Amino acid sequence: MKRFDLIATAAFGLESEVAYELRKLGYEDQQVEGGRITFRGDVHAIARANLWLRTADRVQLRLGEFPARTFDELYDQVRALPWADILPEDACFPVDGKSVKSQLSSVPAVQGVVKKAIVDAMAARYKRTILPETGARYRCQVALLKDVATLTIDTTGDGLHKRGYRPIVAPAPLKETLAAGLILVSRWHPDRPFADPLCGSGTIPLEAAMIGLNRAPGRYRTFDAEAWPLVPAEVWAEARKEADDLLVRDRKLSIVGSDLSPEAVKLARFHAEQAGLSEHVRFEVKPVKDFRPEGEYGFIITNPPYGERLGEEKEVEQLYREMGQAFAQAPTWSAFVLTSFERFEHFYGKPAAKKRKLYNGRIRCDLYQYPGPRRPRPAITPEA
Repeated sequence: MKRFDLIATAAFGLESEVAYELRKLGYEDQQVEGGRITFRGDVHAIARANLWLRTADRVQLRLGEFPARTFDELYDQVRALPWADILPEDACFPVDGKSVKSQLSSVPAVQGVVKKAIVDAMAARYKRTILPETGARYRCQVALLKDVATLTIDTTGDGLHKRGYRPIVAPAPLKETLAAGLILVSRWHPDRPFADPLCGSGTIPLEAAMIGLNRAPGRYRTFDAEAWPLVPAEVWAEARKEADDLLVRDRKLSIVGSDLSPEAVKLARFHAEQAGLSEHVRFEVKPVKDFRPEGEYGFIITNPPYGERLGEEKEVEQLYREMGQAFAQAPTWSAFVLTSFERFEHFYGKPAAKKRKLYNGRIRCDLYQYPGPRRPRPAITPEA
């Protein structure tokens, strides 16, 4: 079966988590770079990566990569690529573009040249002067970086953070892909208690529940490549059956989300219901200062307010003090806090064992990591 160069794009800082997920899926032949992981796979890889990747933004099919310093060079190289091997005669193929540190700096001009080159290549292959573009969508992208052009086709459609259950969005939500990344970084295991005491609309606890149940995050949504003849319907059916077979339906989870806002908690419960996770996650209205651990050796993973707006700094400082005092009531628990507030450790009252740079959208943040003590191994009873 034909294999392709595929790219899983990722937010800066999450590349290693995406690479880890791809290895778990069996794709070892990979190259990790800033914001993307290139790997090799067939049409089954397109379906499985879209269904299973929790921390990637999207999955792209790379058609070519080459130097391009002039528009003539760009046009000739793009036209020579095997577009008609992927795009059918009626394909709708919008072209997006970006250019960084390249001589061809005008993105609209670059997009126009690439569009013309694809049209000319397709017209010559299908022997027609007008292409209808009434069929399935094939979003093409030309990315220029230091005079090297990368041509890709997006297989995903709406970003992978859209899991298919969230019709209502709270203000400033955390992307599901980043929430899943925080959990994977923490190395939480489903047999441990889990809490988010500033859960907002519930993104982090719901991602934890999906991880705990081994539920493929894309199981209940659709993707652009589902309409492509290149990836037959039976490939998607097989990938979805695999996802159903691997779902751990009878696992008991201890996951709690709480927030001071009744409106946020109401929304979190609605999202849990829409996602079919109500029986696995409990949400409650509670200020962070009243947080108390349920069980031992659990994990706190949270994304508190950053104090980005004018006048919020004092409130956020007090919130971080309360977090430090409340989390100290859970001495066996591990805590992971994502914030852009540079003096977080001062007000929290404890330096982090480790920090990791991540981006929440365009906001540069740190993940402050406070690992708890190791859980004691169960005593081995000697045989009689």
